Amino acid sequence: MDQIEQLTRLLVEFHERFASWENAVIQDSGLTLPRMHTLEMIGSLGEPRMKELAVKMGVTTGALTVLVDRLVQAGLVERRPDAQDRRSIRVVLTEAGKSHFEAHHRLHRRLTEEIICALSDEEAAQFMTMLGKLIEHF
Repeated sequence: MDQIEQLTRLLVEFHERFASWENAVIQDSGLTLPRMHTLEMIGSLGEPRMKELAVKMGVTTGALTVLVDRLVQAGLVERRPDAQDRRSIRVVLTEAGKSHFEAHHRLHRRLTEEIICALSDEEAAQFMTMLGKLIEHF
């Protein structure tokens, strides 16, 4: 088996295991995975503009609008006009949204700690560098 084939299999297996973990941890939240990821990204970015959030998530602004509409209806986020550019809209977590974000973020941190424990300090640094490069590439 060549290197590309091996890496493909590893990436698929990693994706499946990670997706399985994600689905298991959101199961009791009442949210879909895309909605939880949207809350996670908003919480990580602070009060992002819709355009900025769409770019970070790798989705169109149209697709993001649908997600944000559902999160607004659920009382988890609010849209607010940007103070400097009134044409722009910022997305802000409500208290309920913050609660979901914080709980999910703690689970992500725990998973990250488990991953890091499996690596040496040097490997962990290399892993972070490689992930950063891959994110920039995509």
